[in-house]
Amino acid sequence: MLPSLLLAATAGARSMTPLAAVSVTAARGDLSPQPGILGLLANKWVVAGTLALAAGELGGDKMKSAPDRIVFAGLAARTLTGAIAAAALEPKRKRLAAVLGAGVAIATSFPTFRARMHAMRSHGQTTTGLVEDALVVAAAGAIVRSA
Repeated sequence: MLPSLLLAATAGARSMTPLAAVSVTAARGDLSPQPGILGLLANKWVVAGTLALAAGELGGDKMKSAPDRIVFAGLAARTLTGAIAAAALEPKRKRLAAVLGAGVAIATSFPTFRARMHAMRSHGQTTTGLVEDALVVAAAGAIVRSA
């Protein structure tokens, strides 16, 4: 269960990255094939969609008009993607993983937001965003590979 919750935690910083990581890994066959959510995420069209959405989020995050991750829409997206990503990595206990994953995604949204706001005072939006991107993408990739 730990990998699924760690993956959900990355949704607190980047909502689409966990889904893209699971989707790409499942499509490559690096996760055990399963019916349901993991099977859907392995679909080539879903892979393309999750990658496009994740890339859009990574780019959009650097814009001055980007909303804070702790606004309602941002928290809703993180709740959903954290739940789905956690459930996908924990097929035997997917309902429990989804509920816990949603909670973990919300819980990590606030400290990552505060850390980013603090770092932006010294290093600006783009630099801190790129560092955060690198950390989240690397973490999500490592987590799904280890699952």
